[in-house]
Amino acid sequence: MKRAIQCVMVAAVVSLGSVGTPAAAGGPFRVVQNETFLVVFSGGSPVLQYRHDGSPYKPYIKELFTPGGAQVLRDAPADHLHHHGIMFALSAGGVTFWTETPAGGRQVSRELAEPVITVEPECSRVSFTQFLDWMAPEAETETLQERRTIELVQADELAPTMVTWTSRLAPGAGRESVEITGEHYYGLGCRLLQSLDRVGRFVYAAGEPGPIVRGEERVTRSAWCAYVVPKDETLVTVAVFDHPNNLRHPATMFTMPEKFAYLSATLNVWKEPLTIGVGSPLSLVYGVALWDGEASPEEIEQVYRKWAVLAGNH
Repeated sequence: MKRAIQCVMVAAVVSLGSVGTPAAAGGPFRVVQNETFLVVFSGGSPVLQYRHDGSPYKPYIKELFTPGGAQVLRDAPADHLHHHGIMFALSAGGVTFWTETPAGGRQVSRELAEPVITVEPECSRVSFTQFLDWMAPEAETETLQERRTIELVQADELAPTMVTWTSRLAPGAGRESVEITGEHYYGLGCRLLQSLDRVGRFVYAAGEPGPIVRGEERVTRSAWCAYVVPKDETLVTVAVFDHPNNLRHPATMFTMPEKFAYLSATLNVWKEPLTIGVGSPLSLVYGVALWDGEASPEEIEQVYRKWAVLAGNH
């Protein structure tokens, strides 16, 4: 039987005993959470774990699994302690929310809403929404307000694990506007396991890669970008999608093949800063897809198009 696609937004490996009480259940899904983690299970196996609190600087996806159960993300490596699985950060109001230093800002959880499970004949979804305040050091009011929704979808017509990450950013209380800037890699970033470093290759919807920015680091305008890697003698494919409705689509994809494997979808704000106003919030929808084995560019494109339709109502 063909395995259904799994759209996972947040996943992390924790022992069941450390998680807590069930938060929701329905169809193929079960959600368990405590004061630190939220974990989504499918068919009894963890698919996604989200660290919603307890991290000093930002919530993030700690672990994410392929349909076959391979976990591909790395959290807080010694070389870059501020790299956390799948995370989203920019510079706002002149303060970086990417790096984790006394001068950096923090994404503070204001509320984590109850998970929502929707079961339909050909598609099941589980999602949760977190409200965050982006706080500058020693600030009394937030620089930005974020509404973040993460969704895991299983649909008969899709095959990989698939995560949808939606962030809506608006100026904080009392602010008319906020300027968004950052380095060439700021955005939705994915740090991969050490065993996946320097062994894969990047594939782009755009075909050819873009220019080198620094060392082997590139930025490429592309609707999606994938990293194909061997893992335990089996190929694994990790892809990041940029929704067609996003500002500055196609995204500027940052790729880093040397030293360690890193992939992020960016808004190119290092060259083109943007301003978020009270009446013009910034809404972004990204996807992360994981395959067991090597997915061809044609297969990735097919899944990307189907995902774009499924995620189009965010």
